Amino acid sequence: MSSVSHHTPVAAARERTRMSADDRRELVLAAATRAFSRGGYAGTSTDAVAKEAGVSQPYVVRIFGTKLELFMEVFEQACARVREAFEGVLADGPFDPENDDDWARLGLAYTELLRDRDLLMVMMHGFAAGDDDRIAARSRASMGEIFATIRSTGCTDERAQEFIAQGMLLNVMLSMRAPEHLDEDPDLAAFTTCAFGDALPFVLS
Repeated sequence: MSSVSHHTPVAAARERTRMSADDRRELVLAAATRAFSRGGYAGTSTDAVAKEAGVSQPYVVRIFGTKLELFMEVFEQACARVREAFEGVLADGPFDPENDDDWARLGLAYTELLRDRDLLMVMMHGFAAGDDDRIAARSRASMGEIFATIRSTGCTDERAQEFIAQGMLLNVMLSMRAPEHLDEDPDLAAFTTCAFGDALPFVLS
């Protein structure tokens, strides 16, 4: 006898009903992250998010209100994960801004996040959606918060700027999938290899 479970739409709906309100909210947020990562803010509807989550569009609206409110929460969540990753490294022990090994620890924390393409693309779409005043304001605030976190290591403003600029370069190269296409262009391959250094095999794994 087959052990395959036939999960009917009715059964799936009952399963969601048994979830707590917080769990259902997180389910929709995760689906919205995937949907927005593909289509960006302008190209993603609440209906697309609902389909990704397996719920109705009115349900998404009932939880989050407008598409803007939903995107803002997804974008803020992505930016917060970056800031919290850095804060986690700094909380692990003393950080010497003159020690390359300590900077490597901070860089590794960011590289680990870059393996989550949905998070990466949501950030990129948020930074690119500057025509919307609220999204642009949140982007500026998030970048300021990340800069303040890096500067709290005791480094100079210039070193903090260089570290963040390197991270943004990696974002751009990953968004165009440069590490996956090293065989297409020797110049881009050299640039990509230089930019990622020892982290290149890690992001490709």
